[in-house]
Amino acid sequence: MSKAKVTREDALAFHMEPNPGKFEITATVPMTTQRDLSLAYSPGVAVPCEEIAAKPETAYDYTTKGNLVAVISNGTAVLGLGNLGALASKPVMEGKSVLFKRFADVNSIDIELDTEDPDAFCNAVRLMGPTFGGINLEDIKAPECFIIEQRLKEEMDIPVFHDDQHGTAVICAAGLINALHISGKKIEDCKIVLNGAGAAGIACLELVKAMGAQHDNCIMCDTKGVIYQGRTEGMNQWKSAHAAVTDARTLAEAMKDADVFLGVSAKGAVTQDMVASMAPNPVIFAMANPDPEITPEEAHAVREDAIVATGRSDYPNQVNNVLGFPYLFRGALDINARAINDEMKIACANALAELAREDVPDEVAMAYGKKLSFGRDYIIPTPFDPRLIYTIPPAVAKAGMDTGVARRPIVDMDAYEVSLKSRMDPTANILRGLFNRARAAQATIVFAEGDDPRVLRAAVQYQRSGLGKALVIGRENEVADLLTQEGMADAVEEIEVVNARNTAHLDQYKEFLYQRLQRKGFDRSDINRLASRDRHVFGALMVAHGHGDGLVTGATRKSAHVLEAINHVFDASPKSGAVGISAVLNKGRIVLIADTLVHEWPDQEDLADIAERGAAVAKDLGLDPRVAFVSFSTFGYPISERAEKMHVAPKVLDKRGVDFEYEGEMTVDVALNPKAAEHYPFSRLTGPANVLVVPARHSASISVKLMQEMGGATVIGPILAGVDKPIQICSTVSTVNDIMNMAVLAACNVG
Repeated sequence: MSKAKVTREDALAFHMEPNPGKFEITATVPMTTQRDLSLAYSPGVAVPCEEIAAKPETAYDYTTKGNLVAVISNGTAVLGLGNLGALASKPVMEGKSVLFKRFADVNSIDIELDTEDPDAFCNAVRLMGPTFGGINLEDIKAPECFIIEQRLKEEMDIPVFHDDQHGTAVICAAGLINALHISGKKIEDCKIVLNGAGAAGIACLELVKAMGAQHDNCIMCDTKGVIYQGRTEGMNQWKSAHAAVTDARTLAEAMKDADVFLGVSAKGAVTQDMVASMAPNPVIFAMANPDPEITPEEAHAVREDAIVATGRSDYPNQVNNVLGFPYLFRGALDINARAINDEMKIACANALAELAREDVPDEVAMAYGKKLSFGRDYIIPTPFDPRLIYTIPPAVAKAGMDTGVARRPIVDMDAYEVSLKSRMDPTANILRGLFNRARAAQATIVFAEGDDPRVLRAAVQYQRSGLGKALVIGRENEVADLLTQEGMADAVEEIEVVNARNTAHLDQYKEFLYQRLQRKGFDRSDINRLASRDRHVFGALMVAHGHGDGLVTGATRKSAHVLEAINHVFDASPKSGAVGISAVLNKGRIVLIADTLVHEWPDQEDLADIAERGAAVAKDLGLDPRVAFVSFSTFGYPISERAEKMHVAPKVLDKRGVDFEYEGEMTVDVALNPKAAEHYPFSRLTGPANVLVVPARHSASISVKLMQEMGGATVIGPILAGVDKPIQICSTVSTVNDIMNMAVLAACNVG
């Protein structure tokens, strides 16, 4: 798997657009009428204030405290960049906050404290305790991080968790459980060597010892070598606690006959000779970022029996903190925990390890472009496994209840798991899955409009993201000038520009086009003009002849014009079975709306075709299709000639014997709202519809654009389905990200 290239320009633009930063605060209650304001603030707000004053625990009922975590740093150890200060750490803390929301639906606020004094830091955090349900400490340098965390844990009655320490430790422990299971070894019998005596390293060793590793079998090393009893140079109380009785003085000596190596140190710290000296079936967790202590290729070159994990997403077995902290806090918050203790961390590690041994769902395999199964290259679940949200928090919550830190134990764990499933945002998983499939496919995508800066930025982004190769149609000098104006002069040499003048295939394209169009009123001069001057036609010809795997176009011309141009090369008309399907993503839901591009006024047979094509696209996106034929009437009432075809279309599908759920006709609220659907218990849909088939193109277009403009929905598409090759048509108002999404759909051959 190739590693995506992120430029300074990309990163800065991402943090600036559409608004500065990475999140915003939105109200969860209505705030429109005078009554709303009176309830939200004065005088209504006085009532919960009095309740909380009388019973402090009710703060979890009447405020956001029970689902609110503070991500707090002083910026003294920002990523691998060092002491950048509090203000410069803010982008990282904002990022951590959105990860909490994305993976576990935990609300989070970032707080940057401008002090390096542990006393001042602790006082500030302690005084904010009433606001939050938990505290996540981040990017604080050692040894102050140990002092700060220990003091806050003693002084506060909510969970305090330093993710740089314990997050890494939990995921490392989960992987180690499975690696030793595969190796047939027990943790209490293993010789374990850890390199890197900072916050993460010390936490890793403490946790594996809590899980059964013997103190006498564990050796910790730092930049000065082995930390042994009697050493005085570079020592502190936290290192001294792990000082070993050993004659080894260097990392190389310590690793001789070791069963396990845990690295949280620096690139290249481990040599192949060191790996070769380890015990049979060695376990190597080279977790230094961004480059590991030794790469899997280097380790396997001398030890084929090694199980290797890293911190990198482009290698198997990624030790990624996002597998831990969101779900640890989710479980802790849901029992109103006073702390996150070792038992809860171990429960998290065990649950992760057990999840990796289960069969991997098809949607995860589809997302990663390969079949995953428990073994040497899959000992830790992937970060985007949808089962994490309802598997890990219950284990954490149960451990918290068993150890007495829960203020409100969960009575019905089955119901709790169901509630956790409802917190999942399928849209994010779908998009992530598409990008991973595209990365695995490595498709060559033709971007037809090289004279548009948005298209150029998307093409550069597509290639730099490691998704495949981008071909841009345009004039070389114009493309170079535009890239330079956009601050991407370095991309001029990266992107391949194609046009009628520099291709060797133009005569072949013309002959193909002439054979298709000669009986449709086109002569040789018309063909020459189309093939040489119309970039939409030229791009389609490239794809038709295998000189590109997919085409993205339409950002500069209306979709009707582009579709007409595409039809010169491909059959993309209503009669050919082509359909336009728009994916609408909003508030954690995804609904496909069809036909938004091809059929002007479909009849019942066309509607049935559209339904089948929509269901196929839904399956392609990893959805279990539930199709609703929508109208202004529901199951025949009110009676209208205009709604008749929507009533008949499901009967057409009855005769075809399709393999997906469908029902209709019905209004949109009946299709999407479970409460409204309860009035029709005979409906064949087992849940809210995710594919809406509408009566006409104009109603589809109006619906999509209204959701986009008024509802703030993200719209992908229309996805052109039912054409022989992957061709996607953007809208003229597409952003760079919209164009990128269409390129990814083309690369995945969705439709």
